[in-house]
Amino acid sequence: MIHPMKLSDFNFQLPSELIARFPVERRDASRLMVVDRRDGNVGHFHFYDFPGLLDCSDFLVMNNSRVRPARLFGRINGKVAEMLIIKNLGSKKLEVLCRPASHFRIGAIFTGEDGLGAEVLAAGKRGRRVLLFNREYEQVLDHGYAPLPPYIKRRAEESAHYRRFDLERYQTVYARDPGSIAAPTAGLHFTADVLAAVRAAHPLLEITLDVGEATFQKIEVEDINWHRMGCEKIRIDPATARRIAELKGEGRKLLAIGTTSVRSLESFALLPEPLAEFSSDIFISPGFQFRLVDKLLTNFHLPQSSLFILASAFAGLDLMKRAYALAIERQYRFFSYGDAMLIV
Repeated sequence: MIHPMKLSDFNFQLPSELIARFPVERRDASRLMVVDRRDGNVGHFHFYDFPGLLDCSDFLVMNNSRVRPARLFGRINGKVAEMLIIKNLGSKKLEVLCRPASHFRIGAIFTGEDGLGAEVLAAGKRGRRVLLFNREYEQVLDHGYAPLPPYIKRRAEESAHYRRFDLERYQTVYARDPGSIAAPTAGLHFTADVLAAVRAAHPLLEITLDVGEATFQKIEVEDINWHRMGCEKIRIDPATARRIAELKGEGRKLLAIGTTSVRSLESFALLPEPLAEFSSDIFISPGFQFRLVDKLLTNFHLPQSSLFILASAFAGLDLMKRAYALAIERQYRFFSYGDAMLIV
């Protein structure tokens, strides 16, 4: 029997000043909270301490998807507007999420930088639109900005000033093929030096989940058992899958870098037979049986989000609420550009 779980159970009050609008100057200078699921102990470190906090039996799996510059600023019928490109439909047609949606009526004209333009062809729910651009997809992306989440609250002028900075910092140092519209943010704390230190002592494997709407879609039902995630594409090379199986067979512990890695791995574990490429709409909530992941590195997430719910499924809701309360008390920085948590 599935017991109803209330979305409100996953709420907490966060002072707005703790939402990080910019990252710390050095990636690995972010703070790192370590939460032990066995005894509930909490420790406080910095991310440059991360390699020394690993057990000798740990191996790591990270999502190497690269973020596309999918955010556009401009005007719609002369009024300030922005959009997030979510899908290339071909023939210069793009599916987008737009703000303010009320301005993006069918037939409205969007104008961007350097002559970029588009016409609204179709309207869907929750700000979804189809636009016909005057340039091909890759040329449109040449005008794009890092797809920072809206809670970072950058106006167009500020975004323009920090465009180069955000395109570099809202990207992991190990990112490869571009396919995501949001960063796998747990990986933002790694530097080349931290990666080298980890790799010198632990197997470090890469998989790919192209982050889409599903990762940040709002949950709109009070009983979360009724929530349905959107699909996202996942790629796990057969050699990587075999190596994961070998390491697990040796009794080693899998440390997933980020919630996208968790969903990729646990989706793979549920497949009837291994596939190198597949799509998943997995929604991980308390009661979920984890089959592969033993430890998790993650950021501090939005209340009532699927990401906070996943962390609560992994560590227990009571422990997560206590850890988050402590993070607020100690002024940890929250969300994409914020600090990190290691759950062991």
